[in-house]
Amino acid sequence: MAIAVDTPATGAPAGRSETASAPAEATAPAPFPRRWLGLIAILAATLLNLLDASIVNVAAPAIRTELGGTAATIQWLAAGYTLALAVGLLTGGRLGDMFGRKRILVIGLVGFLTASLACGAAGSIELLLAARVVQGAFAAVMIPQCFGLIRDMFGRDMGKAYAVFGPLIGLASIGGPILAGVLVEADLFGSGWRSIFLINLPLGLAALVLGVKILPAGAPIAKGLKLDLGGALIAAAGMGLLLYPLVEGREAGWPAWSLVMLASSVPVLGLFAFTQVKRARSGRSALIELSVFTKRSYVSGVAFCVVFFGAVTGFSLAVGLFLQLGLGFSPLKASLAMAAWAVGAFIGSGASAGLSPKLGRGVLHLGLATMVLGLAVLWLQFGAAAAPGTWSMSPALLVFGIGMGMIFVPLFGIIVGELEDREVGSASGLLESFQQGASALGVAGLGTVFFGGFAIGGGAAEAMEAAQLVTGLTVGLTVVAFLVVFGLPKQAKAEH
Repeated sequence: MAIAVDTPATGAPAGRSETASAPAEATAPAPFPRRWLGLIAILAATLLNLLDASIVNVAAPAIRTELGGTAATIQWLAAGYTLALAVGLLTGGRLGDMFGRKRILVIGLVGFLTASLACGAAGSIELLLAARVVQGAFAAVMIPQCFGLIRDMFGRDMGKAYAVFGPLIGLASIGGPILAGVLVEADLFGSGWRSIFLINLPLGLAALVLGVKILPAGAPIAKGLKLDLGGALIAAAGMGLLLYPLVEGREAGWPAWSLVMLASSVPVLGLFAFTQVKRARSGRSALIELSVFTKRSYVSGVAFCVVFFGAVTGFSLAVGLFLQLGLGFSPLKASLAMAAWAVGAFIGSGASAGLSPKLGRGVLHLGLATMVLGLAVLWLQFGAAAAPGTWSMSPALLVFGIGMGMIFVPLFGIIVGELEDREVGSASGLLESFQQGASALGVAGLGTVFFGGFAIGGGAAEAMEAAQLVTGLTVGLTVVAFLVVFGLPKQAKAEH
């Protein structure tokens, strides 16, 4: 799942360099005349990423049936995309600063659509997984430009654009699995699961045409900036060493190599942090703005994103697998069973917009408490003797979705509440990268827990026990997120 938390109240683009940042009040341009048409292109590009980050959760069993693979394969379909996105975001925003946001957005769109076509045409699971990684990499090129372009086009009217953005993001993020169920079941032109990737083509082409014709070209804003490709490679290696054994280790019986890889991820990620500090001290461009880590509130925000998005994404995958592999639901039936979740997310996103100015960070506590309530009901249902039907999980998923939706809109503004304006751009891109990395970890971790208790081909009782265990862990992670919120600023960063 990819929730676009990198929509700063100040409008600074994700990954923007410090030297290119300035207080929004002084630099916000006049609104672009065709900004609303341009916003359609940006929304379409953003939706491509949001849908593809979650759409495989329902389609994965059908993919595995046709192309083969193991339980780990299902996890990699989601984790491979989010891992590439997480690592790529460290440099994606910088590319826009160096070469112009419109140009890089167009390149990202072309690459994403090409990878989507490759996914839809893949003849083996290996080719599909490779294409998913390429998709994630081009999404990382594309997404940071979207929020910078919103600032460029809307200037002082950015709030109007984000008012459209917030609820749509919440609905699309959970609506992906529902769309997947409908498309797989419809089997358009005999395409089956391939349609979940091919559907990107008309949406992406529309975004591409509008983007080329409407979006302002803009000039590069950091011509002297150089990319730290070495740092990006070290970060990718560290994350790979962490994720690969988490996904593959259980099926292999946790051999020595898996433990060695897990242990090796710590010094490699430490090396990444060391290189970033060294580059910053020598005056060279670093991938991350280190000054943000001197603020307790931002560190708490990073911790919150890791726990919250890891829990939600991993739980989403587990629910989809439980319904299809455990209870034998068709993709469409599974998507209908999860529909209340999407409705709740939409309701919660709208409600939080009115509550957050009054409650501040209290809206996060309210949302998390609501999520725990829905999870508690689900935990009891998974422990019952009878398996749930199509609609019996709907009330609990509705409540869970409402709570989750309440987090999306105010989250970023609260996390950066104590940061200086010059730090917000870099902080936003880094937060998005942490979010995607956490999503990959959630898929790997909670997916491994689910398959540890349920073997593919097992019965409903076994699946319910595994789902109950995952739900209990998700409750625990949500409680941890609740406690972490106390480290965040009490109010969101004021808009300029």
